[in-house]
Amino acid sequence: MLTRRRFLGAATATAAAGLLPGCSSVLPEPDVRAAGFGESATGTVRVWCRAATQTGLTALVEKFNKSQDRLTVELTPVLDAQYVTKLATAIRGREVPDVVDIDDINSMLFIYRDAFTDLTEPLRALDFRDKLSPGHLRLATKTDRVYGVPYLADNSMFWFNTELCDKAGVDPDQAIKSFDDLLDAARKLGKLGDDIYAWSFPANSPGALGFVVQPMIWAADTDLIKGEIGQQSGDIVGNDVVQRMLELHRQLWVDGLVPRANFSDDASRWGSDFRAGKVGIFPSNYSVVVSASDDKFHQKVTPRLLSGPDGGSAFFDGGDNMCIPRGAENASGAWEFVRFALDLPQQIDLPAGGYTPVRSDAATADFGKKFPLATLPLERIEEGYAPTTLSYNLLYNQPDGPWLQMFRRAVFDGEVEAAMQEAQQSYDRILAQGQA
Repeated sequence: MLTRRRFLGAATATAAAGLLPGCSSVLPEPDVRAAGFGESATGTVRVWCRAATQTGLTALVEKFNKSQDRLTVELTPVLDAQYVTKLATAIRGREVPDVVDIDDINSMLFIYRDAFTDLTEPLRALDFRDKLSPGHLRLATKTDRVYGVPYLADNSMFWFNTELCDKAGVDPDQAIKSFDDLLDAARKLGKLGDDIYAWSFPANSPGALGFVVQPMIWAADTDLIKGEIGQQSGDIVGNDVVQRMLELHRQLWVDGLVPRANFSDDASRWGSDFRAGKVGIFPSNYSVVVSASDDKFHQKVTPRLLSGPDGGSAFFDGGDNMCIPRGAENASGAWEFVRFALDLPQQIDLPAGGYTPVRSDAATADFGKKFPLATLPLERIEEGYAPTTLSYNLLYNQPDGPWLQMFRRAVFDGEVEAAMQEAQQSYDRILAQGQA
């Protein structure tokens, strides 16, 4: 069988004219092969981070600054919605930071504009190179050259309330064997009472919905996008896996197995129903389930990877990559900071802030005792994936984008085939514009 890494890896992105208007590629590239690069640097390292992950970066910077007295890292948080535009403006103005901690799904926007430094050689020198998340690295790789390294992971999985599952006679391991088994488990959970629901999904939040639903498609070694670089198009009409995913969620809605509030759920209170013990099966992440609850609740939940119509498994490789822009004034110090962020002591602490390490070897016995609910994506790190396309935001993160419109029309209106046909046309148009 064609593996997910081979099948989906072919669907990589190409540069999109106009996506980053004025973002120039003429800034000089630091010499990462120079003697002493990344060692004993001095001065200041300017780091930009996403506001969404600012808390974790703040602690990391404080720890780094206290670890030595040669380098001082200055951290600047940037609102996620403004990050791409602000960085493009900085590149155009030739005033770039030394490190950008960027949403991994947006890494390729700048890599295909030749805006980031080629880190292939210093990365190759790391003795834990083969332990790093392949999904994150794939989002930072172009023609076998790597332009960023993963820092933290934000992974989606199924979370089962074991207390409710025991009452309903649901076995999580059996439930994930197929969509039929998931629906059977949901119907059993739905019989527990009027105030208990089988499932919950944020049907009015395009980003969160894509985060928890797309892996159910990837688990079957397919995607909603197909094609080689420069020739991407939608893969929706005729894709049986996409149709079965939509039909599953339609049935959950029709059978009343999900809260009516899911219709308008914009993820602003995401997970509150699950943490209240009112939902049996909940696709989400570590932060929403574990970080936002107490030890008593942790004893009632167990994670599983998201599964496809006939089994398989996958999870969304969200999170951050660290990249060094071309034109960085202190690239040597930047790499030293990046290396520090990747060292095990820092990686092992990530779940305390709601994130998962990007090094599989972080899953030590001690780590498992301290963060037992964070080990699964590390043990199955090869199953992580995220689509590499410059059109991701237009397809999946916009309220009027084709992903959300397809899901809502299929699930709430029951027009599955029409929704898929409409989405196919929109995907093709958006991808073609991105490759013009």
